[in-house]
Amino acid sequence: MDLYTRGTVYFLVWWNVPIGMALTVTRPVRHAAPAALIIAVLLVSVAQGYWGTKATKAGFRVYLDDAPVPRRELLVSCALMVVQLAGLLVLGGLTGPTRFPLFPTALACAVLPLLVAYSLTVPVRISLVALLGVTAPLCGVLWLMNSGGRTLIAILITILVVGAWIAGTVRLSAWGLGVMYELRTARDVQARLAVAEERLRFGRDLHDVLGRNLAVVALKSELAVQLARRDRPEAVEQMIEVQRIAQDSQREVREVVRGYREVGLGAELAGAQGVLKAAGIDCRVLGTEAADALPPAVHAALGWVVREAATNVLRHGDADRCTVALRVTGQEPATAVLTVENNGAGQAPAPGASSGSGLVGLRERLSAVDGVLEAGPAAGGHFKLTAEVPLPGPTAPAVPRPGTAPHGTPAHQDRAGAAGTKKRSTR
Repeated sequence: MDLYTRGTVYFLVWWNVPIGMALTVTRPVRHAAPAALIIAVLLVSVAQGYWGTKATKAGFRVYLDDAPVPRRELLVSCALMVVQLAGLLVLGGLTGPTRFPLFPTALACAVLPLLVAYSLTVPVRISLVALLGVTAPLCGVLWLMNSGGRTLIAILITILVVGAWIAGTVRLSAWGLGVMYELRTARDVQARLAVAEERLRFGRDLHDVLGRNLAVVALKSELAVQLARRDRPEAVEQMIEVQRIAQDSQREVREVVRGYREVGLGAELAGAQGVLKAAGIDCRVLGTEAADALPPAVHAALGWVVREAATNVLRHGDADRCTVALRVTGQEPATAVLTVENNGAGQAPAPGASSGSGLVGLRERLSAVDGVLEAGPAAGGHFKLTAEVPLPGPTAPAVPRPGTAPHGTPAHQDRAGAAGTKKRSTR
């Protein structure tokens, strides 16, 4: 597109040279005018094509890149135009304007190189005003040369019509080239935004994956230290559990990197219950049977909510009770509602304080399924998190996901609960 546009515009600049050569060497011009004058006019037309090309190249930079106006190139091209017009007028006077073949066309071609470059630096209407400013004195000189009225009208119409067409064409071509540059820039910006979005997604996934697991590792490591100082054999079991969680975290991070990780709501409910019980927090999970009837997208989004909520319960406050409830409203349209409420929330955050990147990530995930998230202090020193996701249609019973018991409790939950010595009793 760039090569085609610039080549077409440069062709308009150099159009003056072959037409000028053809018109100034034909009869009766070559018989009525001296050869030196004809050669001088031809050399000036070539020089005007050269400087017109330089001015046009700089004009593209003005239009596309907001570069400074090329005053030097425009002034030189303007001077060469005046010299060529003067030479053509002399040739017309020696031959006779009515006997000069295509005299209006020759004059119009002499104006083209400057007009093409000038139309790239100013709006079209200003180019037309400048063209009229050149045509008016030219017609005055021809009037003094006793040219006929038809010749004056023909020259006036030819220069103005051809000039307006050239100015509009050049300006439109430059506009099309500018659009192509903007499209290329937009494509580059789109690629950078896609990379930035993927980075945000990757960071969000790492936060969601590692947040809870690292909190559990820190808690169980502290518990193991306390048990080891008391020479309790349970310290070995706690460290074995830490090892298992670390291995699971490595596997999940690899899955996040590959982009294939899927979150199941049933597994997350069971995992949150097991982890919270292992930390000495009495966790009740209600409505697990409703998880199997949810669509896959809602299933995954609420799974992330449960994971992040369990992480917040472990990290923040001093909770000893937590309730996770899932229900589907019967009214139309049906809505899946997940609530996580725990005590020991502590002091409420100050107004305007950040809610953390975890809740921001959850809102982004829920927005993909038209869901909303509300989180904040509740009565009695509790903290309540509520996620609501509208369901696309009537929910149908689904096959329970592998790895879950009838009530969403995995087989390892009993082991996690048995190994979970009360946090406060060991400190």
